[in-house]
Amino acid sequence: MGLNKQSFIRGTFVLTLSSFFTKGLGFVNGIVLARFLGAEGVGLLMIAHPLLPLFITMTELGLPVAISKLVSEAEVKGDEARIKRILAVSLSVTGTLSVVLTLAALFGSKWIASIVLADQRAYYAMVAITPIIPIIAMSAVLKGYFRGRQNMNPLALSDILENVAQIIVIIGVVNMLLPYGIAYAAAGAMGASVIGEGVGLLYLFSVFKWANRGKSKEQRRFVPSVRLKGDRTLRDLLRIGLPMTGSGFIHSIYHAFLPLVITKSLVLAGVGVEMATKQFGMLAGYAIPLLFLPGFFTQSLSTALIPAISEASAEGDTRLMHSRMDMAMRTGLLVGVPCTVILYMWAVPLTTVVYHSPEAGVLLQLLAPLFFLHYFEAPLKAILLGLGKASTVMWNHIMTNIFEISLIFVLGSNLGIRGVALGFGLGILMLTMLNFYAVAGSIGFYFDFRMVIKAGIGGVVMTVTGLAAHRFLEQHVQLGATAALLGAILVSLLVYAITLQATRALRSRPKVPTIPVS
Repeated sequence: MGLNKQSFIRGTFVLTLSSFFTKGLGFVNGIVLARFLGAEGVGLLMIAHPLLPLFITMTELGLPVAISKLVSEAEVKGDEARIKRILAVSLSVTGTLSVVLTLAALFGSKWIASIVLADQRAYYAMVAITPIIPIIAMSAVLKGYFRGRQNMNPLALSDILENVAQIIVIIGVVNMLLPYGIAYAAAGAMGASVIGEGVGLLYLFSVFKWANRGKSKEQRRFVPSVRLKGDRTLRDLLRIGLPMTGSGFIHSIYHAFLPLVITKSLVLAGVGVEMATKQFGMLAGYAIPLLFLPGFFTQSLSTALIPAISEASAEGDTRLMHSRMDMAMRTGLLVGVPCTVILYMWAVPLTTVVYHSPEAGVLLQLLAPLFFLHYFEAPLKAILLGLGKASTVMWNHIMTNIFEISLIFVLGSNLGIRGVALGFGLGILMLTMLNFYAVAGSIGFYFDFRMVIKAGIGGVVMTVTGLAAHRFLEQHVQLGATAALLGAILVSLLVYAITLQATRALRSRPKVPTIPVS
């Protein structure tokens, strides 16, 4: 359909490069919001869309993942008609559901706010973000289609355009509304998110139309085929999508009530409502974004991994599946070690320089070691989805959410915000372990554990060198706190890269055995 298929490595590279820019832009966006709104305003943003993920999950029905898998399988067989049916059915379903659910959310906003909002000042922001539901739903379908065709360029550029548009609008709108109160300024920030998503959707649709220009007659002849075979296509999509919907449904319910559970647990620990909102803002708006910032490497790899594993599975090529799995695990390890060291060792300086909030550094330092496992969790989940194990992913998420929210409430009620952070971290530990055992049980698991030793040596060397560099820059060089921190981080990363090169960690390629799929 006029779209160029990319190799797995090239697709991963394109997504990684774009994610680097989008994560950077998102980070800038977070800094702008933190400076304009403060921890309390960021807390309102975190509270403001409690049921939004749920509505989006109900709209998408897990179709983006199903589209990616089915389109990649159809492309292996050269079945263009099936690819068109998949897209047509998906857009029809998500388009209809998104409009219905958006109207329901808008008309029921007062009732929803009275039940789930921990701070009623977040009401205006909740209403402002609601129109994003159909935009995200339609974008997700088109992104699933492009992933299935293994053409990652449109995804990369749409994410960049979306973030740029959002930052531009936020700077203007939040400044304009801030004099009217923090609640209205937070609503303006949410409105900027809607506009940014809209720009991304327009770009994706434009690329799709351009790739299909001059095919109107062919598409008219195709309409009867959609009507005749659409039911079967919908069944195939739902077979994969519904377990993802179940997972997303539980996860969305979890996130909808999470702000309420956290603030209630903090109140039980003796914290006032306004202070609870502020502490939640420091955790969800300051510490957690810093933890997720370096994850664009593994997230990009995971996005490309689903259709790549699905294609290898359709061809019965177990060696290729294990080779791609090994690449994903190596990337998670080699990226996760330095990021964890930096986020742990310089937690307080980072949050002080970036957000002017040293208190958030304590939470960041507490979460960083456990968050190391997140660099493996995303690729493991992608492998399971590529193998068609969507129901396994669903049950792993359900068990983790139940475990995590219970821990958050118990630990938060007794230890305050530190207990809440610890509950988050232990949840990541459980989810990673569950996904690991599921992959090992499905296709076996092979990994060269000499890489762990090499990465560990690099981590130790960079820690010692980085701390010495930071101390030297602070004491002997007349630099500000920001320059000293950046200098120390750059020195530590350079030493880490040199250590990996010296131990041949970047060049070694173990032989991947052929393991039959069970």
